[in-house]
Amino acid sequence: MNGPPIVKGTAAWRYFGDFRTGLLAGQVLVLQVAHPVVAAGVRDHSDYVEDPWTRLMRTAASLSIYVYGGPEGARYEADRLRALHREFTGVDADGRRYGALNPHAYAWVHATLVMAPVDTQRFYGTPMTPSELDEYYAQMSDVGRILGLREQDLPSTWPEFERYYADMIDGFGPNDTISTLFETFRTVEKPWRWLPGKSWARIRRGQLFLIRATLPPVLRERLGLQWTERDQRRFDRFRAVARVAVGLVPTTLRSSLVRRIGRLNVWFRAHPRAYRFLGG
Repeated sequence: MNGPPIVKGTAAWRYFGDFRTGLLAGQVLVLQVAHPVVAAGVRDHSDYVEDPWTRLMRTAASLSIYVYGGPEGARYEADRLRALHREFTGVDADGRRYGALNPHAYAWVHATLVMAPVDTQRFYGTPMTPSELDEYYAQMSDVGRILGLREQDLPSTWPEFERYYADMIDGFGPNDTISTLFETFRTVEKPWRWLPGKSWARIRRGQLFLIRATLPPVLRERLGLQWTERDQRRFDRFRAVARVAVGLVPTTLRSSLVRRIGRLNVWFRAHPRAYRFLGG
């Protein structure tokens, strides 16, 4: 099933760049490294512990190209990423050889990014309608094919994808990379010197709380993360505030920053000297 082009007014255009998705950044990272191959690759080849902010910004900038950079920009970025990931190989926690382009793992990373905007609307906005979900998933499946995913790597419809996603979660549990990631969340230095230390401590605690709040309950329990009725009431209040406050912002403005990042990155890819000058 092919989706309509990602243009103004379509589901992916409206929902993918909603800035509230940033509230799920920690959850997405945990879900990704719950996959053993992704965990091994991140452990061996990522600088997420030493410099998580640069990595996060690069990832966000790259993702913005696929939805808002047009087909040509998306293909260029996909080729660049696949060439980069071919170099990421090693041995996983069970002593098996792995490659970062393992289709199972590569599909899972894409799946978490497909689900994040859906979860964003479910937690903090208005849940997508069935027709919006069908359109959105078809569009994001097209993005997956640009990335190099095969037809058989992801289910063909949204209901099948939901079952696939739940089955994947059911197979995950604790691993060393998840433990390191949580320790990083607890101790990572503030990204800007001017940010007060007490404010940064509250932000770190808030991120850890949102991870516990938004992880699928079965995985949250397996990771030993406590969740109480009091926590749920606190999260419900936070959700209500986010829903009302952002509901006052027009839909087009909620994703305007991400759209501009995507277009800017397409320009940088076309002008590599400028991109290298800025440290890309």
